[in-house]
Amino acid sequence: MKREKIGLYFGSFNPIHYGHLILANHIVQSSDLDKICFVVSPHNPLKNKATLLDNNTRLYLVRLAVEDNPLFDVSNIEFSLPQPSYTINTLTYLSEKYPQKDFSIIMGQDNLAGFHKWKNYEAILEYYNIYVYPREESGYSPLQERENVHLIDSPLINISSSYIRSLIKEGKDIRYLLPDKVRQEIEKSNLYK
Repeated sequence: MKREKIGLYFGSFNPIHYGHLILANHIVQSSDLDKICFVVSPHNPLKNKATLLDNNTRLYLVRLAVEDNPLFDVSNIEFSLPQPSYTINTLTYLSEKYPQKDFSIIMGQDNLAGFHKWKNYEAILEYYNIYVYPREESGYSPLQERENVHLIDSPLINISSSYIRSLIKEGKDIRYLLPDKVRQEIEKSNLYK
């Protein structure tokens, strides 16, 4: 039986927007992956916690955004793993729990440039595929020559969650930046104000 190939797209998704969704859709359509799983990350120590919605609210918004796409899934696995959450720990846990699935990572080219700083990055490179999408102003990394690192020629979409949050604070329209269900929930619950 063919093993299902799952691409893990990690992020705070604060909030999720069309840039995330277009990229994930492009990757699942143009690679050998069967599904993309959005892994909602708990607070990243490198990010400002003051602007971060709580874990379950972000998880709910991601679920709203992807619920009608059978090629997308959502996971809160890192909420229950020891903090800080290291990618190698998440991959190891998932691989042991679901041995019938092959897990890969989806990351931006900017993350690949700093990948050598990740915990046990050599083990990730040895045992997992990495799908890398272009980011503006990301240079060459020697890691992109590795056999299991796959550069994806995807569209560059310059929308950021921080930009959306700033528009909300200024009372501006965010209508065409994220799915309507997500926008309506943000407005109804007065999020990011």
